[in-house]
Amino acid sequence: MKMDYLKSFTMGSIKKLVFLILIAGSLSFCASKQTCQMDFPQEIAAVYFQKVNSGEGQVAPRTDFYIEFEKPLAKEIVLDKVYFQDMVGVVEIESDTTFVAHFYQDSTDHDLVLHSDPTKEYGNKAPIITEPKFDLQRTEAVLEYRKREKTFFYKILAIKERPMILNPSGIKPKK
Repeated sequence: MKMDYLKSFTMGSIKKLVFLILIAGSLSFCASKQTCQMDFPQEIAAVYFQKVNSGEGQVAPRTDFYIEFEKPLAKEIVLDKVYFQDMVGVVEIESDTTFVAHFYQDSTDHDLVLHSDPTKEYGNKAPIITEPKFDLQRTEAVLEYRKREKTFFYKILAIKERPMILNPSGIKPKK
């Protein structure tokens, strides 16, 4: 009788343990992280960025990020966003084969009051610190795109910088 109790206790414990392992494994797949694709579904001719300075004090300098394709982009592929240098830009169509995302530098034209009396510092805004979505080097970017309504991420390496454009008239820069 003692042996039957021991067998049932061991089988019950094993069943519970297996059940818990299965549950934990299935829940870990639900929280999987975003992964970058190794290949883009279409050949990219060039990727580069270019800083643009308006020359006027009113407009903040910006960085334009260009993606050029060998052939027009396939109809089932939609480019959404570019993550580059801790910034996010929406991708816009410039032509059938050229797409651009604009990144604007945050203007820091507000003054901070620093004083030994903390009550005199009332009105200072705390800095907004956001954690970047991807850990990227200065010459790397991640392209977010959709193919047949499924979202993918493609990591772009070794992005070249073109010389800065001084653009006093506010006209979009030409390549």
